[in-house]
Amino acid sequence: MTARTAATGPKKERERRIDLFRGLALAMIFVNHVPGTVYETLTSRNFGFSDAAEGFVFISGCSAALAYAGALSAPRLWPGIARVWGRAWTLYLVHLFVTLWAIGIAAATLRWGGEAGLIARDNLQYVFADLTGVLTGMPLMTHQLGYVNILPMYAMLLLACPGLILAGRRWPRATLAGSVALWIAAGLFVIDIPNFPTEGGWFLNPFSWQLLFVLGILTGLALRDGRRLVPRSRLLMAAAWAVLALSLVWIKVPGVAERGNAFMVGLADLGLPPLVRDFDKTYLSVPRLVHALSVIYLVATLGWVKRLSDSRWGEPLAQMGRVALPVFALGTILSFAVRAVMAVAGAGLVLDSLLIAAGILAMWGFAWGREKALAAARGAAPLTAVPTPLRRAA
Repeated sequence: MTARTAATGPKKERERRIDLFRGLALAMIFVNHVPGTVYETLTSRNFGFSDAAEGFVFISGCSAALAYAGALSAPRLWPGIARVWGRAWTLYLVHLFVTLWAIGIAAATLRWGGEAGLIARDNLQYVFADLTGVLTGMPLMTHQLGYVNILPMYAMLLLACPGLILAGRRWPRATLAGSVALWIAAGLFVIDIPNFPTEGGWFLNPFSWQLLFVLGILTGLALRDGRRLVPRSRLLMAAAWAVLALSLVWIKVPGVAERGNAFMVGLADLGLPPLVRDFDKTYLSVPRLVHALSVIYLVATLGWVKRLSDSRWGEPLAQMGRVALPVFALGTILSFAVRAVMAVAGAGLVLDSLLIAAGILAMWGFAWGREKALAAARGAAPLTAVPTPLRRAA
């Protein structure tokens, strides 16, 4: 196949599992960003070592390969590179937009609600303690608010995306090996992008999280060819189920958790690095990574997951996943608004339920309206007209 054929061949149908699980991740991220409600206990992070962020980053890499690999196959690479970097620039602007909204909501809660809780944590407190430092760090993305820190990492990964796609297409094994080596080096030698004006590094370290993004890119490249990156295997499925069962028992059974944590302390006494024996999110430690990859493998392998993704029941989540960036931005802003209402009015099951339900409905309604508007602008049917996944890659 020539580069021109790859770039201009028949348009492939959307992979609906990507849309549905990206939408599900967005819904869970919104719920997790409103801590203290009963609904927070129902999201994936309460049943295993990883959470929705790992799935979101993997899906982002997969989507990037599906969206941009064709343009990067053309004889002239620069238009394709510019397209990817243009998306990174959009992410940067959205990050600043959401950050300003978060500061505004917290400040309004203090000014008119008399509640200082929001402005006193999640790095918002430095707006008062070191205003010049915050105003310097925000545009540099070195000062990130709590719950508003995934887009900087994603934007950095998109800057590297063209090179990763080109390398992954030509040297997939070497690309994966280099990604694993960088992940290990970041974890062992504590390599991160420094914060300013505060100490430490980025909460979601791009040098560590790039591994999930690269695995997503390699998966997306395989999907474009109508194949699987990792073949179906009963042994791998059994191992994945075992990892999920172990993590569930570890988290939910107090006695097991105590023994498991003592075992991790023993590993530390033996000199094993934190990358192996911690549950650290910043450096994507081994337990989190293995759990996330187990979930991803089962999602990509189980037949009923594919059937659910292709059904009309999954369409609301798939709609959110198809317009993920604006839905994510809206969900993040709404999460701060919900927290503000709860801080002023007081938390309670009824109010929490109404606010969480309203937030998710608003995200879905926004996605529905956004798709209708895009379809009208194109003069075409909505994306729901092509619900089936890529050809043989089920």
